[in-house]
Amino acid sequence: MKEAADATATSTDNEAEENRCLNGLRMIKICLVNYPYQVSTQVKKDLRLLAKHPRMKIQACALDLLRLLKDMANYERRKNKKQKVDHKVSRVQKKYKNETSNSRNEKIKVQDCDVLHAVEKYVSTTNMAKNNEKKQVSGILNAASSSLVAPSKQKTMTKSNDATRDRIRVTLQEALSSVSREADESIMDQVKACDPIRISVAVESALFQKWGCFVKVARSIKIKYRSLMFNLNDPKNPDFRRRVLLGEFKPDQIVNMRIEDMASDERKKEIENIRMKALFKSEHGQKRKATTNQFLCGKCGKRECTYYQMQTRSADEPMTTYVTCVSCNHHWKLH
Repeated sequence: MKEAADATATSTDNEAEENRCLNGLRMIKICLVNYPYQVSTQVKKDLRLLAKHPRMKIQACALDLLRLLKDMANYERRKNKKQKVDHKVSRVQKKYKNETSNSRNEKIKVQDCDVLHAVEKYVSTTNMAKNNEKKQVSGILNAASSSLVAPSKQKTMTKSNDATRDRIRVTLQEALSSVSREADESIMDQVKACDPIRISVAVESALFQKWGCFVKVARSIKIKYRSLMFNLNDPKNPDFRRRVLLGEFKPDQIVNMRIEDMASDERKKEIENIRMKALFKSEHGQKRKATTNQFLCGKCGKRECTYYQMQTRSADEPMTTYVTCVSCNHHWKLH
């Protein structure tokens, strides 16, 4: 190949020698692909010389082979470096696993900087996870212990820079403060643990956010305001005040409550009795109906019917029968 290249360099018309040189370069390329470790140093030197050959084809082929050799060398270098680092990492991990429990938090000294950084990051991450678990457990314990201790009560009312809102807060406070005089001994500890001022401010703030200021709202909203204030201050409705103070009715629930929901337990029973009596009277006032299978419904074809009779014509005429199908609620009458 070298002789053909020299002959081609001295002669400009010797294409046969040029082709022989190119064929030799192609054979070297095939050897590089199949046997990359068997390329001698002399071949590399010859390729560097051919890269400066005057013939462009030979020069291009030689440069292509040199680039291929360079890429293969870089690949082998990276591969060997990775294997070396992996070997060191596995060796350090094995050493770290064999450490005793007393020396787990100590840093492992390694010569390689990359391996040292990886091991330190692993140890610090493990310790951080353990510290986070301890903090979460301590936070839960602190929250549980703090929930057993009632917060300190406010001594003065929180102002809102609005006279109307402040009056509503004071009215709510007076109503909720009367619960301590009305409550039974069984719930007295719970009542004393509640803060009427704090709850009054929370309820008024919820009303203001939902309904707006009392002076500037529509008449229907003012009626809601007055209804709520009346039920909270009603001497006959201690149940509603108690439930608001003890937190059974949250501020965001109070703004959506109906008047029936604000009534006392006794009043709710009275309302339920009135409804039952009205329902009984309405059913009692209706005509008595009897069940029979003598009539065939013309709509669904079933014989499950109820009927009653009324005198709609003169006394000597037969009564009119009104029939209702139980299945499809179809009505008809018979004379």
